[in-house]
Amino acid sequence: MAPNTSNTTLGVLMIIKNEAKHLAACLETVKDWVDEIVIIDSGSTDESETIARRYTDKFFRYDDWPGFGPQRQRAQQHATTDWVLVLDADERVTPELKTAIQSAITANPTGVAFKINRLSDAFGKTIHHSGWSPDWVIRLYRRDETRYNDALVHEKLLTDGLTVRPLDGRLLHFTYDNLHHYLGKTTQYLKAWTDEREGRKKAGLSTALLHALASFLKMYILKLGFLDGRHGFILAWLSMHSTFVKYIDLWLRDYQKERNQ
Repeated sequence: MAPNTSNTTLGVLMIIKNEAKHLAACLETVKDWVDEIVIIDSGSTDESETIARRYTDKFFRYDDWPGFGPQRQRAQQHATTDWVLVLDADERVTPELKTAIQSAITANPTGVAFKINRLSDAFGKTIHHSGWSPDWVIRLYRRDETRYNDALVHEKLLTDGLTVRPLDGRLLHFTYDNLHHYLGKTTQYLKAWTDEREGRKKAGLSTALLHALASFLKMYILKLGFLDGRHGFILAWLSMHSTFVKYIDLWLRDYQKERNQ
């Protein structure tokens, strides 16, 4: 790692598990211009740790899983830099985005967080519609001004009192390698979604069907998924299936509780 050229310092925060396929490619895009890289591992069984240690000595392993929000908070607790850039292993910083980030931290504003526009690839195809693009995510902020919330899934940065500004450049996101990769990732998200709402949100068969159908129509028609060709249809159908599964899971948990009372 080589430090950035301004007096302010910048660190990368990552949470990973079994990301050996993507990790090196991600870290190669930041290794030469950030001051530190903090990686929190939640129990990888592949070569993730070996790869991570080639790029940083700030590698920490926690075998428990508290949820996405708390895990990102853990990563931030190990950081020491003025600014932090949050990345996932399946993301890549483009040269244009690197320049924008360096300019932002050189200016070193207070009370500001920066959002980045991701461009995602799914099953080998770049997705330009389907509600996937533009995809603004808040990822660059001063370490002492905010943190992520406690959400188990779909965690968000706490931005009350902050001004959110866009950065030029794109963050490339290689989200799903294949269908099995999709199923593995979404299973974790769906369980966390249901865990967070169990006992607080009601669902039934009709609810699941309506939400699933609405998900497909929104993604494929309203968000122009049909312009992404066959991949757009596949993604909309998979979204419909995932939506149905999470609402049915919620209903089944309530049903089984009531039956056992």
